[in-house]
Amino acid sequence: MSKILLEVVPRDTETLLYEVNYVKNTFSQISGINIPDLLRFETRSWFAAASIQNIFPNAIPHLRAIDFHLDHCDHIIEFLQKNNIPSVLVIKGDPPTDMSQKVYTTTSIKLIKKLKKEMSSLKVYAAIDQYRSGIKDEFDYIEMKIDAGADGFLTQPFFDLRLIQIFTEKLQGMEVYIGISPVITEKSQSYWESRNRAYFPKDFKPNMDWNVKFAKEVIQYCSKNDLNTYLMPIRLSLETYLSGIFK
Repeated sequence: MSKILLEVVPRDTETLLYEVNYVKNTFSQISGINIPDLLRFETRSWFAAASIQNIFPNAIPHLRAIDFHLDHCDHIIEFLQKNNIPSVLVIKGDPPTDMSQKVYTTTSIKLIKKLKKEMSSLKVYAAIDQYRSGIKDEFDYIEMKIDAGADGFLTQPFFDLRLIQIFTEKLQGMEVYIGISPVITEKSQSYWESRNRAYFPKDFKPNMDWNVKFAKEVIQYCSKNDLNTYLMPIRLSLETYLSGIFK
């Protein structure tokens, strides 16, 4: 059965609990919560995941590989074990702009290997960035992550169903979550195009109607093709976006 994850930003514990309770009580279609690890907020993703586990057992914290020294990461492994966190998403991570936090040369692949070695029962997801490089290079990287022990993948947001179809041809048999993120301003579209090299189709419109319609199409496509969906309503009302999709 196709599953749907929702990203919720841990701005503060009170807001996080409110939003997660709202989602749990209103949208039964959501099967799990993904929590990004954003350095501008005080709450790290793994603490946030632990705080909502009694609401959503499938709470998935993001782990930034560059934040961990492989020889000194017992603290995160012990925390995941102690709090029975069942899965994590490993990403490379961007260095802090002010270099306020120490970073390391740890790669996603090295951290995936370390986590799977220390916690074989932990489900470790890895990221797919379909805009990072050529399709062949990204699929080579995917294979390296599988070899390292990755159990599944979450993609960067797609904005074109045709591109999803191209990518998913080669992802059959894997546990994959197709990313969707609403872009409702021209400024946001420009950011995605310049910073992340995202591709938008000619019919794209930066408004809620287009984005809700696209999300519904992707969810339907994933349901028919043994894929899952990952919703990322960045800087947008959860109620407005989710109500539009699931009403």
